[in-house]
Amino acid sequence: MTFSAFHPPLRTLMGPGPSDVPPRILEALSRPTIGHLDPTFVDLMDEVKALLQYVMQTENALTMPISAPGSAGMEACFVNLVEPGDKVIVCQNGVFGGRMKENVERCGAEPIMVHDAWGSAVDPQKLEDALIAHPDASLVAFVHAETSTGAQSDAKTLVELAHRHNCLTIVDAVTSLAGTPLKVDEWEIDAVYSGTQKCLSCVPGIAPVSFGERARHKISNRQHKVQSWFLDMNLIMGYWGQGARRAYHHTAPVNAMYALHEALLMVHEEGLENAWARHHRNHLALRAGLEAMGIQLIVDEPHRLPQLNAVAIPEGVDDAAVRARLLNEHHLEIGAGLGDLAGKVWRIGLMGYSSRIENITRCLAALDGVLADIGAPVNHGVALPAAEKILAA
Repeated sequence: MTFSAFHPPLRTLMGPGPSDVPPRILEALSRPTIGHLDPTFVDLMDEVKALLQYVMQTENALTMPISAPGSAGMEACFVNLVEPGDKVIVCQNGVFGGRMKENVERCGAEPIMVHDAWGSAVDPQKLEDALIAHPDASLVAFVHAETSTGAQSDAKTLVELAHRHNCLTIVDAVTSLAGTPLKVDEWEIDAVYSGTQKCLSCVPGIAPVSFGERARHKISNRQHKVQSWFLDMNLIMGYWGQGARRAYHHTAPVNAMYALHEALLMVHEEGLENAWARHHRNHLALRAGLEAMGIQLIVDEPHRLPQLNAVAIPEGVDDAAVRARLLNEHHLEIGAGLGDLAGKVWRIGLMGYSSRIENITRCLAALDGVLADIGAPVNHGVALPAAEKILAA
């Protein structure tokens, strides 16, 4: 066996993540590595924290990037806020609500499941019924933007219901952060986690998290040690706290933090509301092209994520074969369905740097060409004019 340097092919990433990483962020990765306790790096940490507070719309002091992917952000929230014997209401309307349930169980707590159909938003009435039925519940967890289905739930209403029944909240914002409105302080979210590889268009491997004052009080007054040493917020804050003096906790991924800083800076320069508007505008163009072809989105319009479009695969079309041709012939990646939606939908991402006009036209043209070649029952030659009409408006 011989080995050589790895040079990946150039892809256009329009699946559920990671999204395209812009050259500016790739360049940031290549800057000289310095020590993770270097005073200059500490200055960078302070800026990363402030920029995260801006993007998350919060003043929470306990806001930081976990040095691990979004799944570790999820686990950080659960292991710090859930103790053995707690009762936690988990709303599941896709894959990631199921992962929340796993976290609750592994913390030694009891999950109370509130189920909604995949592709629909979490039903506030079902949550309220569960809260009334379980007055001893201490926490409510739900996914704001369900990556497996493209559905977005009403986080503000769900948090209000939880607080009315004296429950803390954990919110999954992995796909919503910087793509659609997420207002941590205004909505009074207690704990929230996200990932860098979606609408921030940063490299994978970092998980922004934020804990409000109620959550911090719970962490400081636990009856049991946090089951994870690495994710114990009491320890991590010694490293990510304010000021020049930092206690060593772990070696941060220094170059990845350069990339995150650059990604957050790009959102700040564009303006958060402008980023939300761009994702929505480009979604409308993509939707127009798909619907002109006869391909329908599976989520009802009020709950659709503009940055993650789940569409029904046309009848008789081989899911994997089409995705393989898009990848091999057009260097274009779209996502498959997961769980209950496997083989039934494609997930087309318009996240961060991937949410560009040239990507929309490339995706529609490639998909039209492949479907025409296999004789799929869709309308051909109409997608691009329909999308361009929206973009020109």
